[in-house]
Amino acid sequence: MEHITTTDTVKAPAERFTGDVYLNPIEAPSDPARLAAALVRFTPGARTNWHSHAKGQTLYVTDGVGMIGTRDGNVVRASAGQTVKCPPGEEHWHGATDTTLMAHIAMLVGDESGDGTTWLEPVTDEQYATALASIGK
Repeated sequence: MEHITTTDTVKAPAERFTGDVYLNPIEAPSDPARLAAALVRFTPGARTNWHSHAKGQTLYVTDGVGMIGTRDGNVVRASAGQTVKCPPGEEHWHGATDTTLMAHIAMLVGDESGDGTTWLEPVTDEQYATALASIGK
């Protein structure tokens, strides 16, 4: 057993996120288990770039209200206590609403090369505004 009492909070890299996003790593993928997990905090308006995961991703919202969007325009509003699963290979993004922060625990199973995430272009302000409108904001 290993008891980890704290992890350092780091600012998420600007090349993968819009706005202020902060990460606390929980677990990094390593053999034999390949779990990657982090507590991710989004300030209002902050969001990830478009991305996908080779083996999918599970997001458990711990605080606030957020959105998870897919390329086909589907947007899910998620709040504390709710879980959203993104299937393998699905291009998606997630982040806070424009008025409320959102924190989630992001979990995925890595592949042979690491965490299996493919990072893509930023979500545009227009795409973000369309997502907000779709959830009634």
